[in-house]
Amino acid sequence: MALPHKITPDVPPLIAVHGIRRGARLQAALFAERAAAVGQVVIAPIFDKTSWLGYQQAFLCGRADLALLDLMLALRHEGTVTAEQLDLFGFSGGAQFAHRFAMLHPDRVSHLSIASPGWYTFPDNATYPYGLWPRPNHADAWSYRMISNLDRFLALPMRVSVGENDCLRDKNTRSGAAIDAQQGLTRLDRARKWTEAIRTVAAEMKIAPKITLHVLEGCGHDFETCVTKGGLDRIVIPDAPAHLQPAALCRGTCSARQQMACQARRAATPLQQMETTR
Repeated sequence: MALPHKITPDVPPLIAVHGIRRGARLQAALFAERAAAVGQVVIAPIFDKTSWLGYQQAFLCGRADLALLDLMLALRHEGTVTAEQLDLFGFSGGAQFAHRFAMLHPDRVSHLSIASPGWYTFPDNATYPYGLWPRPNHADAWSYRMISNLDRFLALPMRVSVGENDCLRDKNTRSGAAIDAQQGLTRLDRARKWTEAIRTVAAEMKIAPKITLHVLEGCGHDFETCVTKGGLDRIVIPDAPAHLQPAALCRGTCSARQQMACQARRAATPLQQMETTR
């Protein structure tokens, strides 16, 4: 967690959800400076591999969505945050979780920002998690809730980001004839198709879509590069002063002077890693 020196009342906290590599601390660190400038708390929960395998699907494999809601309730009770809504961000597997969470709980989300998910839940009648329709022979009550919430989800402010070079089909890019036909071959293709699908369905439902697609120049599938080179932090937190740049983390290869500067930045923005548990 990254706490600013002065928290602005009623500004929703930024929830930054990690990918499968669990880089929660890195996300908190690289969003901290811009968030602090607007008095925003950054919370980077950890969905550990033992308890939360499959957290990306949000509602399957242990209900990670409810774990996040429980965490937010605890933080409100202790006074760390006051707003009931949240700005929700996710990278890669975290982006899968984030947009599915927003589909089920659109009333709890102020802004949705997702970057580089391997695949999406589309606003159509494909079986969940590819679409909103319940799985055969399963009592998926939450799936019907997603369908009933679709109009509120489509009205959310959404920012979709992906690196222009995020075109590799690795082992974490779910693939196959059906999903490739629905979503495209690469993360870049899929970001474009999902964004267009959101706009199309919103128009059909007479809803003005608030979704933007950002293709990050010179970036592949790496969170730190997407921030430091692609400006992902400025997309996720657009209201911070324009001159702020992400504080690069020291990885032990910089000079002694640079290491001192890195330590000073960390001291100015305290980080506390929080862990969600079942």
